Amino acid sequence: MAHMQRSIGLLSLTFVAISGMLGSGWLFAPLLAAQAAGPSALIAWIIGGVAMLLLAATFAEIATILPIAGGIGRVPHFSHGSVVSMVMGWTAWVGYNTTAAIEVEAVLSYSKGAAPWLYSGSQLSAGGLIVACFLLMMFTVLNAFGVKFFARINTALTWVKIVIPVVLATVVMTSEFHFGNFSDYGGFAPEGIKGILSAISTGGVIFALIGFRHVIDLAGEARNPKVNVPLALVLSLIVCLLIYGGLQLAFLGALKPSQLENGWQALHFPGELGPMAALATAVGALWIVSTLDTGARISSFASGLVSVGSNARLGLAMAQNGLFPKFMETLSNRGVPLFALLANFVVAAVFFVALPFKQVISLNTSSIVLSFVVGPIAVLAFRRLLPDKPRAFVLPAAPFTGCLAFIVASLIIYWSGWETMFHLSVCLALGLALLLYRGTQGGFDSLDWREALWLIPYLGGLIGLSYLGSFGGGANIISVGPDILAVALLATGVYVLAYKSSLQKDKFELYMSEETEEEIDEYGAVGDWPVDKPDFKP
Repeated sequence: MAHMQRSIGLLSLTFVAISGMLGSGWLFAPLLAAQAAGPSALIAWIIGGVAMLLLAATFAEIATILPIAGGIGRVPHFSHGSVVSMVMGWTAWVGYNTTAAIEVEAVLSYSKGAAPWLYSGSQLSAGGLIVACFLLMMFTVLNAFGVKFFARINTALTWVKIVIPVVLATVVMTSEFHFGNFSDYGGFAPEGIKGILSAISTGGVIFALIGFRHVIDLAGEARNPKVNVPLALVLSLIVCLLIYGGLQLAFLGALKPSQLENGWQALHFPGELGPMAALATAVGALWIVSTLDTGARISSFASGLVSVGSNARLGLAMAQNGLFPKFMETLSNRGVPLFALLANFVVAAVFFVALPFKQVISLNTSSIVLSFVVGPIAVLAFRRLLPDKPRAFVLPAAPFTGCLAFIVASLIIYWSGWETMFHLSVCLALGLALLLYRGTQGGFDSLDWREALWLIPYLGGLIGLSYLGSFGGGANIISVGPDILAVALLATGVYVLAYKSSLQKDKFELYMSEETEEEIDEYGAVGDWPVDKPDFKP
């Protein structure tokens, strides 16, 4: 029987996350964040980095005891049962498919100068859509060769992805730097706290940093996951936060006064060049422009490759959860969920025509972050369900830290704005329809409804507050400040409720015993499974 292979080491695992974070984000995020917050975009990166480190830390502890494929989709199954795992896995799956579309769009955008026929105005032409689907298929084929082959390709590409933005930031800062940009044109924070918070969600900050999630999805194929997974999470986030901070600083300082005459919100770069290439040209570093264009394509290509591979594991997890068809669990002879890869290819292709590029980014951020809110709750749940299990990494002050991470994740979702929340609500409604259909097939009694009741006040509260708030098309009934307090209070109350709603010990042991049999078959190594098999048989 084909099974997954634990063949990814620490360097490869860290580079998987770095590759996921250094995709199209470094090409556009400095501009988007500057438009939203001006020079205070630097604060947005710090807040975003701390937020992602908090979330990563919760999953770091979980990964040391549950290193399974498609972790974001499977972890909730063992902490809160089938309904929560289906909802969280569904939202993550939607977000992952938008990631592939975003990265392909970035590859084509930086190829527009050499192939103008790819676009008709600002939209992909018919030929551009064909090329986009071809790139998606290429990602699928490369992933089909197996995780070891995929990791080798990604590691080689990631070295390039690290060097180019570092060189670019250094060249721009040493060539021309206008200190007045940080105080003129509305001051350091021209849009105030609202601008900083908008930059985090819709300005590309979280979109760029959320790539650490790929480590969690590939934990089931990592060597020594109890040590390598937490290390890879922390190392990748620190490296990428330093790179993005340097790029943002260079971008803000290199802008000419003429480019800021109409304020930060009106900042744009006409012509074929992207913002970073345009700045390199403006400071006279013409030698780096051609390298930058090539590096931009490589960065986005590698991130798309990683995203497609990660999403295949998530599709596998969703099939194991029962939401997706069972055939998506099937592994190829190379241990790859091939049918999940193919199904995801079709869905990702749809996003090229379904939504505008900026809305795709916002939907990507809010949907993936929503799937991550279960991490802070699951940490406490597993402390109760597996109190004596050794942990290579222990989340400090877990009740407080977990609650803070849950609040931060909720705020990021809220800051994405009402328009994005509306699209997210539509996606959730589609997921609910699938869940109800699943209930008609397997019986509603087989679903864990009690453990999922906390989702009702949580999702309803976030949607309601988003509509009443002032972000992204909201009604502006609740102003900035009181809305943050309202979201924090909602998140704190739901956090306590969600913890109390976690699985009881007997049901947890039942699910673990079923999974143990699957893991023995899949990974071919009983010792890799972190939970002792229960004595009873379900």
